Amino acid sequence: MSEVIAAYDAALFDLDGVVYLGPEAVPGAPEGIAALRDRSVPVCFVTNNAARAPEAVVDQLVGLGIPCTPDEVITSGQAGVRMLTEELPQGAKVLVCGSRALTDQVTAAGFVVTTSADDAPDAVIQGYEPDLPWSTLTETALAVQRGARWFATNADPTRPTHRGLEPGAGAQIAVVRMVVGGNPQAAGKPERPLMQAAAARLGAGRPIFVGDRLDTDVAGGRNAGMDTMLVFSGTHRAPELFAADPAHRPTHLGRDLRDLLAPAATVTRNGDEACCGDARVRLVDGSVTIVAADDPLDLVRATAALVWAARDEGRAADPSAVEAAVAAELGR
Repeated sequence: MSEVIAAYDAALFDLDGVVYLGPEAVPGAPEGIAALRDRSVPVCFVTNNAARAPEAVVDQLVGLGIPCTPDEVITSGQAGVRMLTEELPQGAKVLVCGSRALTDQVTAAGFVVTTSADDAPDAVIQGYEPDLPWSTLTETALAVQRGARWFATNADPTRPTHRGLEPGAGAQIAVVRMVVGGNPQAAGKPERPLMQAAAARLGAGRPIFVGDRLDTDVAGGRNAGMDTMLVFSGTHRAPELFAADPAHRPTHLGRDLRDLLAPAATVTRNGDEACCGDARVRLVDGSVTIVAADDPLDLVRATAALVWAARDEGRAADPSAVEAAVAAELGR
């Protein structure tokens, strides 16, 4: 059986929760990426975190034992600034509600950066900034109310770290939304601009995107026409996977990114039974029962296929028995 990666011409990776968690590498990530490079697989690191410049991301990756160059990193900040250049005239005034790195990118693109709604900015752009002043959120809300176009690098509500989940750009956007209503035009996942830019940079015709979130990574890959792998090293685990609607369902599952180099798994479903490897589950009276447990990841794969099929048919499918069985390794 061939490796998962054998079906693709490039691998695109989310960063937070896939390659690293805060200051620490996800176990196995450096080794897995090195193995892909040994196979001459082009890689690109794609992040919705707009707080840092690509060079800062490179420095962190190199420090974690993952050699890379700025050309192999693309951020939602870069994609967001590109969106501004496509939507606004040269020299337009832009209020930046984000990091120094995002401000520098907006300036470098030829826009006039302002910090006050009283300057009548043509647009505002929001991006993640862990030390964002409340006053900047206030100016952003006022500017949008006065007619400024509203853009965002991304809308992730949370970001995984080595300490746990922390508020993300989406949480900061929500503050403005409570005042002005509606949503900004976003560049990052799950929207297509960032994903398409990453594939284009590698010249990839059939890339696979690896992420830890269903609502941004998997949905973003699917929106861009890519196959995806959900890894259980970050935010979303088995309960969220089983509850996923069709737009959020990954092509492959992995414990971590090293499973790109594992044999591609096959799930077989026969009516109300599904199996993967030696793991087998059965749907009985609306609940999933475990016939044979074997490998937890194969158990999750078989359960997901069974639960999704049943729910798509309008039937109940409670996977709580499987969630409990895999909780120590793949659950919460």
